[in-house]
Amino acid sequence: MTDLEERFSGALHNTSRAWRQALDRRLKYLGLSQASWMTIAVAAKASTPLSQSELADRLAVEAATMVSMVDRLVKAGLVNREPSTTDRRIKRIVLTPSGNLLYDKVRAEATAFRRELLANVDPQTLLTATEFLEALQGTIDAAP
Repeated sequence: MTDLEERFSGALHNTSRAWRQALDRRLKYLGLSQASWMTIAVAAKASTPLSQSELADRLAVEAATMVSMVDRLVKAGLVNREPSTTDRRIKRIVLTPSGNLLYDKVRAEATAFRRELLANVDPQTLLTATEFLEALQGTIDAAP
């Protein structure tokens, strides 16, 4: 690995972590852990309700970790487990009305946070960086 590649890899990792941590600090008033609000956000953004294993995959956590997380969110009244219409062994995770209200707050805070951080970034630079990261994600997804 060249010095530049190593520098890029470190910058990507550190920036991603710092972004999540800064947003987490901003969302603390909601009383949610980072794992909780990220689970709610991923479930809310899905085009169709996800299973626990699909949520775990998208969040890069173990299935057992996701079971515990969903248990806490169910207990808090933020999500429900609903049976799959195609496979009775699978439970789909669906936000409750309270979960949707909470997600609206998370989304509003995240949008404001993103705008503040990117306010002074040239739109063309942002587009170039976004397209590069999307292409890199495609390469990663296609890798064996």
